[in-house]
Parts: sequence; structure tokens; C-alpha cells
Amino acid sequence: MINSHLVCPTPVLLPQSLMDNTYAALKKRLREKLLEEWASLFPAPGYYLHPPTLQPRPFMGLGKFVAGRIHQMRARKSYLAAHPTWRSPDADTSCPRCGLEPGTFEHAILSCTSRQHSRSLLLHGVTEVGPEAPLWSSLPLLKRLATFIGVTSTGFPPSMFTPTTPPSSPPFSLSPPRVPPPVFRVFSLAEV
Repeated sequence: MINSHLVCPTPVLLPQSLMDNTYAALKKRLREKLLEEWASLFPAPGYYLHPPTLQPRPFMGLGKFVAGRIHQMRARKSYLAAHPTWRSPDADTSCPRCGLEPGTFEHAILSCTSRQHSRSLLLHGVTEVGPEAPLWSSLPLLKRLATFIGVTSTGFPPSMFTPTTPPSSPPFSLSPPRVPPPVFRVFSLAEV
């Protein structure tokens, strides 16, 4: 069925390192082309500053509700005052809590004076929320942001929740809670 003189007696295989490097280069090039095509066929709106990626965003592991709020605020499609809405496109964009600046994502997280106490307790290390900020690649910072958003009801519909009072200490403690030692009482025979 197969002519034995046409078959090579010992197949010649390329070195494993060469095959691995070639595969990695092809995979990288295909991902780049996919992102280029994605950007050309479905361009992001001009106000959305975060570049497309094939990897899930780190905040997507925080839980569906908080991850949705973070995504909406990053996309400028949340209930913050300066984010456009189809219901009232010409509404007042000043922050309803402080009234000093437009109620953007950056303002609500970093500079709103009415959230200063919560920010000082919960957002240690968060100084920037732009696309290249270290916040978006650090899970501890993302957890702090998620706690801050939950406590202050940032980005929630105005009628959904009322902002809660922040705790007096951060909710994430690195040391275990102190448990008081048990108290033993000695009974006398008369009491028994």
C-alpha cells in the first residue's frame, strides 16, 4: 500500500525549543492581528480610554455586582452625575454630594470632599484611576476600591441605596482578631 522506498526511515524533528519559540511568535502575532481587527471593526467610543485586551480584567474576579459597577464607571455609563444618560442628556453634571466639580469617576473616587473620611480609611495607595494606573493590575488595591464603592454607594442608582457610614477602621485586617482568654471559676463543695 505504501511504497517503503518513499518513506523516510527516521523522521527528522525540529528541536523542541525551536518549535516552542515558533509557536509563541505565531500566537503573539495572531493576538495582535485579532486586536487590530477588533479595533477597526468595533472601535471604542472616544471617551473610553482603556485599550482592548484578550485577558479578563483583574476586577472581574471581585463579584458580579461590584465588577459591573467598576466597568460602568470606567466606561462612563454609570449613575454618576457627569456620565451621559439617555433619560436626561442635559442634566446638571455637578457632583450631587459636594457640588464642587463634575461628578465623574475620577472625582467620585479621588477628590469628592464628602467621601474624604471613607477615602482615608479604605483607599490607601489608590492615587490614580486612569487606564495606566497601578490600580488596575493590583488585586489588593482593587479590593480596597470595591469596598469603597460598596460603603459609599458610588455609581449606584440614587434611589437604590443610601450611602452608609464608613467603619471606624478598615474592614481588611492583617492580624487575627484578639480573643479574650477563657475565665474559669472554682466552685466549693457547698455550692455544688
